[in-house]
This record gives sequence, structure tokens and C-alpha cells, in this order.
Amino acid sequence: MLNNNFESFDNSETSARKSALLQERVSLVSAHMYKQFLDYQRATVNTNEIFLRMIDNLQAVSETLKEAFSSRGVTTQNIYVDTDPQKSVVIINILWHKMSFTTRCNFQPQALYRENGQHIFSGRIMAIKGSYNELMKGVNDHDEEMVRLLDNEVASLFVPAETNQNCIMKIRHLTNRDFYLNQLDAPREFVLKVVETICGGGFYHEEGARKSFNI
Repeated sequence: MLNNNFESFDNSETSARKSALLQERVSLVSAHMYKQFLDYQRATVNTNEIFLRMIDNLQAVSETLKEAFSSRGVTTQNIYVDTDPQKSVVIINILWHKMSFTTRCNFQPQALYRENGQHIFSGRIMAIKGSYNELMKGVNDHDEEMVRLLDNEVASLFVPAETNQNCIMKIRHLTNRDFYLNQLDAPREFVLKVVETICGGGFYHEEGARKSFNI
């Protein structure tokens, strides 16, 4: 009977140690995830604010282009900006070019990879070639959406959680190069770079693999 009491005591002590270890390790996980959640919230706020200013800049680009083309006698009915009601997608049409900007890639906390290991939790604004609405026809989930976004990506702007940190612009055809933009200038500079990249090129008559070029 005494031995049974000792065994019961040992089991209780072992169980208590395991419970304390579990709580400690889960507490570390929750603290880590909570920091990610806070960074995600702040980055989302900054990203949405920059995106709204980006829409204003796209409207300014559209109006400036209309003036430039109308003064040359070119019709401007194919120069316009469309924005979705949620202000998460904006599409600009410039004559025969169409490009879209979206924040719909921010459905979970995500970090921008850094080679030094100091990864940056950030929001992302993606610029894609073509109409977002046309490209997303038939898409059923985030994974499929991201595949189509990445296939058509022109550039991305990564927006950090802290307002005093620079945004990082990555341009698809300039691999392994980062362009740092303060958050005040980022909406204008990102819009202009994407417009210059897409409209500064052109289309070949299709012959096999040759379809477009940049100048």
C-alpha cells in the first residue's frame, strides 16, 4: 500500500513537470505568434494607406496622359482607372496597355526574406500586367490566386510595420536588386516605375516565342 502511494506521488510529480514544460513551450510559441500578429496589423495599416495614395497617383497619371495625348490629337477614351469597392484592386488602362495593382496577397503574416536572417514582416502591393479581374476568372482559393499573380507580376512593393522604415521595391526582370523608398515617396515612385516598365516596351508580331520587348 505504501509503495502504491510513492508511485502515485512520483507519477504526479512527473505529470506536473511535463505540464510546466508544455506551458512554457506553448507560451514561447504564443509570444512569437503575437509579435507576428502585431507586425502584420501595423504593416497592413501602412500598406492600405500607401495603396490609397497609389490610387491617387494613378488618377494623376491618367489625367496627365489624357492631356498629353489629346494635345496630339489622339483619342483618350481608352485611358482610365478602375478601382474595386474595397480599394484592394486598381486597374489602369493606357491605350493598348493594361496593368493592375493589388493588396489581395496579404491574407496572412508574411516576411520578406533577407540573406542575413533579419527577415522583415511586411505587407505587399503587387503590380501585374493585365486586368486583375480577367486574370482571376475561375480562381477558387488563395493558392491559385497567388500562382496567377506571380505568373503575371511586374513588380512588388513591400511595406514594413514601422512607418519610419523604408519600403522595398523589387522588379521582376531585375532579379536580386532591391530599391529602397521612403513611405512618403513610395506610392508615386512605384506607380511611375511600373508604368514606365510596361509602357516603355511594346509588342512584336507573334512569331514563335517572340511576343514583347522593353526599351
